[in-house]
Amino acid sequence: MGGSVCLLRGNTLLTTRVGDPSISHSNSLLKDIHDSLRETGVSLNDLDLLAAAAGPGSFTGLRIGLATVKALASTLQIPCIGIPTLHAIAYAAGTSPATVALLPAGRGELFSQLLAVSTDGRVTTLDEPSHLPPERVLEKYVRVETLKWAGAGAYRYREILQTYAVQKGIDFYGEIQETGAPARGWVVAQMENNLSQAIAVLALQKFENNEVADPLSLTAIYVRPSDAELKCL
Repeated sequence: MGGSVCLLRGNTLLTTRVGDPSISHSNSLLKDIHDSLRETGVSLNDLDLLAAAAGPGSFTGLRIGLATVKALASTLQIPCIGIPTLHAIAYAAGTSPATVALLPAGRGELFSQLLAVSTDGRVTTLDEPSHLPPERVLEKYVRVETLKWAGAGAYRYREILQTYAVQKGIDFYGEIQETGAPARGWVVAQMENNLSQAIAVLALQKFENNEVADPLSLTAIYVRPSDAELKCL
């Protein structure tokens, strides 16, 4: 995934852009921000809030996004908010009493978390984010009979999800529209490559509840150590 950018006025989407996965986010992010502002006739000084994915995810991608938001927020003297990436994935997948958000974590492993999404778009944490191989993720949630799987990790491992569900006698459905979600069984949500709007909407919720951060306090959620840290252990 190449990252994404969007501009909202309240809950109204003004414009959005999805980055090219073949181009580093460091080479495209500022241009995407500039082009979005120019297209909508909005200036930096018009902005009231900045938000970014806080992780888990790519170490490099997280640092680029958070550093950019922190620098702009500090310069413009406006608040900023970091949204857990797994929360954004669950929100983008739609209403659900139980959604496992999955992101590839490298080396065949996954970042995962169980969340609920209410009809008014509120995301509730049902367990803590974890860093596990796919088989451990499946074992962790096998007793949840009605479950939505979402994110790039779910899309990548959907055949493994299906095979495991069939083995355990769990009804399994492939990618399905929100309106067609079954009342029971496992379902894979449609893949969403643009998480920027979900991040923006969740950030607006926090802003309205006065849950904002100053640039110095905005930090990444890593879940696991970086490769450099692992080599030092």
